[in-house]
Amino acid sequence: MLLIPAIDLQDGRCVRLRQGDLDDATVFSDDPGAMAAQWLDQGARRLHLVDLNGAVSGKPVNQAAIKSILAAIDEEIPVQIGGGIRDLNTIEAYLDQGLSYVIIGTAAVKNPGFLRDACSAFPGQIIVGLDARDGKIATDGWSKLSRHDVLDIAKKFEDYGCDSIIYTDIGRDGMLSGVNIEATVALSRHVSIPIIASGGVANLKDIEALCEVEHEGIEGVILGRSLYEGTLNFTEAQNFADEYEA
Repeated sequence: MLLIPAIDLQDGRCVRLRQGDLDDATVFSDDPGAMAAQWLDQGARRLHLVDLNGAVSGKPVNQAAIKSILAAIDEEIPVQIGGGIRDLNTIEAYLDQGLSYVIIGTAAVKNPGFLRDACSAFPGQIIVGLDARDGKIATDGWSKLSRHDVLDIAKKFEDYGCDSIIYTDIGRDGMLSGVNIEATVALSRHVSIPIIASGGVANLKDIEALCEVEHEGIEGVILGRSLYEGTLNFTEAQNFADEYEA
């Protein structure tokens, strides 16, 4: 099980939101590069970046912070990014900059043709971000709830050739209320590509619960508030996951 620290960027700073609410942000660092270096030192094997301003504006905003993060890790581990990615030029620019994966969320749902083109142009480097509440897809920085069913959308996007799917239960994100294991497993059983869980991890018990279902195709989990508020020790959790035997 791959544990992936999240660095959410708002106005150049590292923050965490509760349920995606930009007005409910907690600032954890003014130095994104130092934060990335910290996770690298603690044994992280991948980083997850979100341009929160970009998710709202529909275009990259936190470029300076992203550049500092990439400089800090110096290509030692893969970095994935989401938020405000709406065209192929943005994807190409990010990959040229040194990012390994680009996450397409809202644009994938609103413009499936764009996702299909992206998967074709950049094979193995496109991850789909599916954010949902009660099985329905949310878009636009979680501000809008659609009528699209998560399972149906996931199957279609798998056929397009995306590398993997990040599944976030937005009702739990940033709330330290536990992972929605049932919904995550249901999704992983519906597709054959890897699923990365997101939203609600509070402590080592949540990591254990995910390890128990890793065989279902759940490849990793994104960690946010639990790391920043100290309810989960990253190195301890990754070591636990590496040594776990079902």
